[in-house]
Amino acid sequence: HAVGIRAPWLPALFTMDSAGHDTDMLVLTNLQVFQIAAVLFVLVGFSGVPGYLRTGQGDAVTRMFAGFVLYIRDEMVFAVMGKHHGAPFLPYFLCVFFFVFFQNALGLLPPGATATASIAVTAAMAGTTFAAMIGCGMVGQGPSAFWKNRVPHVPLPLWPLMFVVELVGLIVTPVALTIRLFANMTAGHLIVLSCMGLIMFFGQAKAAVGFGSAPLAVGFGVFIMIIETFVALLQAYIFTTLSIIFVGAAIHPAH
Repeated sequence: HAVGIRAPWLPALFTMDSAGHDTDMLVLTNLQVFQIAAVLFVLVGFSGVPGYLRTGQGDAVTRMFAGFVLYIRDEMVFAVMGKHHGAPFLPYFLCVFFFVFFQNALGLLPPGATATASIAVTAAMAGTTFAAMIGCGMVGQGPSAFWKNRVPHVPLPLWPLMFVVELVGLIVTPVALTIRLFANMTAGHLIVLSCMGLIMFFGQAKAAVGFGSAPLAVGFGVFIMIIETFVALLQAYIFTTLSIIFVGAAIHPAH
């Protein structure tokens, strides 16, 4: 699904149709719309958190978000990377966590679309983590030392082979992040669709059988949706934790 927004101020590159003609219309897919909505939720939801952390005054929603921020800072980022190395990355990891969470949560709404169920979205997010691993690792250790320290101390004849193995392992890292988030979010929706599909399946034999199976199928679907609410938070936690571990390992050569 796509939404067209008239935007004559944008360059023609962004408003071309499939035939290459300028239409003055910026076309957004449903996934992009809900990604923008997730960003707005992050901005609005955390607008009062800095003031609360300074003054201790805020509403219940602000206190809840502030608690999440402190947990991510102390139990996730600082626990893995340490305060000195973790503090510069804290804003990035906070954005990653809540951006993923709100994308997951918005997909649970009846008219919603789960952006993280698209492999293109998860690949782009994993790409930012991969860029942070390479860029910050080279800055922290030095360009030559970063690539040299990829290989542990091994006999010289094995060094080329180990370098290739470590290079493949480095490339596999964003692939694992991409597939893990995409597969988990897609699997939940497929299970719900399968439950609803049972009604149509049994209804093909006889309408009464289809109606009779509806309460059970809907009940299973609702149960899975409840579990997906927890999964939405869990997958944000896992994606962020793995990103922290990978970036921290790139900065610290001992790891």
